[in-house]
Amino acid sequence: MASVTSIGIKKTRRFIYDCKNTTFQQLKLARKEGGAKVRDKDINTAYDYAGVIRTYFKKNLKFNSFDNQGSAMIFNVHYGQNYNNAFWDGDEMTFGDGDGSSFLSFVNSLDVMGHELGHGVIQFTANLDYEKQPGALNEHFADVFGTAIKQKALKQTAEKADWLIGNTIVGPNFPGKAIRSMKEPGTAFDGDPQPGHMDDFYNGSDDHFGVHINSGIPNRVFYLASIEITTQKATRIWFDALQLLKYNSDFKVFKRSVVDSAKKAEKSKYITKGSVLKIEGAFKTVGL
Repeated sequence: MASVTSIGIKKTRRFIYDCKNTTFQQLKLARKEGGAKVRDKDINTAYDYAGVIRTYFKKNLKFNSFDNQGSAMIFNVHYGQNYNNAFWDGDEMTFGDGDGSSFLSFVNSLDVMGHELGHGVIQFTANLDYEKQPGALNEHFADVFGTAIKQKALKQTAEKADWLIGNTIVGPNFPGKAIRSMKEPGTAFDGDPQPGHMDDFYNGSDDHFGVHINSGIPNRVFYLASIEITTQKATRIWFDALQLLKYNSDFKVFKRSVVDSAKKAEKSKYITKGSVLKIEGAFKTVGL
């Protein structure tokens, strides 16, 4: 993976901090841009994956860092004691080590790291609210970025990819294969609540009114569209659509924005004639 970071572009600087299993961010700077490898494997992995993610956004989406201003990318590693999560807090990313049972270290998942940085990109574009349908779209777009980055790094086609989020960090006692499945929402683990169709839309108040749950519906749309036009071309269209959204955009507005972006892409011959109909078909498949 590290070789991807050597592409000759102006680079946003990376800063990797060691939280030393406390809940203090930026506790100890462990590695910074251009710095040599250290003994801590997780620090090196975070540094290398940060480079892969940075290069993907700059090269494929013409977006510089999370804010398109080239701001420093700050990653906090070894956060908390047995912390089973990772998060973006508005200006930096933080990753737990997992408890060794349900989850392993969260930095060992390129798609999860891409997902978290993706939340920053979303914040500085549409700034989607983090509840209800806008929140589900927030989670969805983060998954889109995460899986697109992973597939690009692994040189996978849409057909060959596993479409799983976080499958490399599930522990020996995790009741499934991944955190989410974009291909088959609801199948990642025992009791996975994600729907893949609007008929099964979650209307409860848990999870900020279902942001991680209902993201399964647009996730499946993206998978179906990617099978038709390739993941990377779908990602470009989705990224263009993201910039048409507002903080309160719902699934219907999302569909309209994706279709409008696809029409422009088809007109410019970025995608082949008939691709818009295939994307509209993907939305119909999930009830949108």
